[in-house]
Amino acid sequence: MAENGEEKLLAVARHIAKTLGHNESMADDILQIFSTFDGRFSREKLSEGQEDGSTVSVLERALDSLDSQISRFVASDHPIWADPADSASFLHSIDELVNITRDWSHLANEKPVGACLARADEMLQQAMFRVEEEFRSLMERGAESFAANHRLDSDEEEVGDDDYDGDGGDVQIPVAQPLTDYDLVIDALPSATINDLHEMAKRMLGAGHGKSCSHVYSACRREFLEESVARLGLRKLSIEEVHKMPWQELEDEIERWIKAANVSLRILFPSERRLCDRVFFGFASAADLSFMEVCRGSTVQLLNFADAVAIGSRSPERLFKVLDVFETMRDLMGEFESVFSDQFCLVLRNEAVTIWKRLGEAIRGIFMELENLIRRDPAKAAVPGGGLHPITRYVMNYLRAACRSRQTLEQVFEESNNGVPSKDSTLLSVQMSWIMELLESNLEVKSKVYKDPALCYVFLMNNGRYIVQKVKDGDLGLLLGDDWIRKHNAKVRQYHSSYQRSAWNKMLGLLKVDNTAAGMNGLGKTMKEKLKQFNVQFDETCKVHSTWVVFDEQLREELRISLARLLLPAYGNFIGRFQNLGDLGKGKNADKYIRYGVEDIETRINELFKGSSTARK
Repeated sequence: MAENGEEKLLAVARHIAKTLGHNESMADDILQIFSTFDGRFSREKLSEGQEDGSTVSVLERALDSLDSQISRFVASDHPIWADPADSASFLHSIDELVNITRDWSHLANEKPVGACLARADEMLQQAMFRVEEEFRSLMERGAESFAANHRLDSDEEEVGDDDYDGDGGDVQIPVAQPLTDYDLVIDALPSATINDLHEMAKRMLGAGHGKSCSHVYSACRREFLEESVARLGLRKLSIEEVHKMPWQELEDEIERWIKAANVSLRILFPSERRLCDRVFFGFASAADLSFMEVCRGSTVQLLNFADAVAIGSRSPERLFKVLDVFETMRDLMGEFESVFSDQFCLVLRNEAVTIWKRLGEAIRGIFMELENLIRRDPAKAAVPGGGLHPITRYVMNYLRAACRSRQTLEQVFEESNNGVPSKDSTLLSVQMSWIMELLESNLEVKSKVYKDPALCYVFLMNNGRYIVQKVKDGDLGLLLGDDWIRKHNAKVRQYHSSYQRSAWNKMLGLLKVDNTAAGMNGLGKTMKEKLKQFNVQFDETCKVHSTWVVFDEQLREELRISLARLLLPAYGNFIGRFQNLGDLGKGKNADKYIRYGVEDIETRINELFKGSSTARK
């Protein structure tokens, strides 16, 4: 090779002299200068080439030698990279061929040299085709070897060595097993294999075969990556298929998506990014393009599923799973930014942001649908016993559950740009207040179904108390604030007072003594009549009100105590006065009219609001 190099140098010197010399005398002068500058440029050696007229012979001999070496490797039936010595020799021959082409390129316009360079280019093409085959084979064999020695925990059946067809058949590409540890970065291929791939890629890109190199690389790694994602349980579903899926099945699919998204963005994609950077080290554009081609399919699959969830049904029960998808996308935005940071991945990065925002719109839309559900809930059949209405239980438990994701919901509503909250509230608290207002208005309408005003107030009291209790005990109370809780506690007390007036004030009026009655006989007659009416009304009221329900034990006790304080002193005073009316209020005469003692009244009051079996459900 050293001899070939000197011959090339002499040929170049002759060409310079010939080009610069306008006549034979000037060319001789230039050759004389070369000979004094370097002993290798002696007049004898320089003249020898001129006499032969064969400056191309050096090039031809060099190409003949390289052609013999390269052809031997190109025609080989065995993997070149199975033997480090063979691979090193093959790459050295390619490098020599590239160097010769570069050194002689300035003489390409001369016909003999141009013909040799065309031959060299053809040799290089053949060498690149073989490098491409070796590149593909090495990636597949390297992945197989790596997977066989780096098994990850999985319930899936492992891919064994028997999956490789040594006769040249299809190779079963091994895939990464499902992962749960997100703080893990893996080397996707053995280090020695990566170094060999880098040397191949360097030659292919240097020879202008960058696209084919990137295509082979991307095809192999894309299949590996897509199989890895499939092992995580994520199916390839169209948007239409997602929308037609039963909700329970979709819930399970969302769980699998969350796992797949986390593993992909935090483990698989970064590992592929690192592999690309190592294989295409020094060729940033090729690394970026290859990485995009590898990850695009799996990324689009993940994003399409999230998009299908975002544009799907906005039924209120879907809120919590949509929140899970939104939070997953939000938490992975940093990974999208870092992993897909290059120009080729800009579209994927922007699409991820768009879908994340679309999920936020879906969440706001679900709250609008909740509002519509409350408005549309009909005021038809009354709840037995004035008990808790299903819409109250549903909405309050729904809001309490939603508020467990309060920080996420705050973010969702702040990004909506709809309305400006006051300094003491947020857009989420405004939203919650509005839903509570809708619910209360709906309950007011439903209360009108009861024909008995007292039962109407029991219904409002029950539902109002339930609302306040649910607000007080969680994040919903932090959103609505103490003032809201105080106002609604006052509302419940108002319903309590209204119930008492509606149901018991008339009865209480019967226990008032009319001092204007004429004489003892007139007073006695009036009191007898009042006692008769009281007994009838009290009996009927207790019989009816004992079937009504007050679900909250504390509220039920407060009502009973309040009624006892209202009735017992007035009743005790009334029958005391009646018993002091001489013979009329004593003995058998008294027993005819005084059906209840004070203790009996208290006992009956304590039996109120137990509810029938239907009302208690």
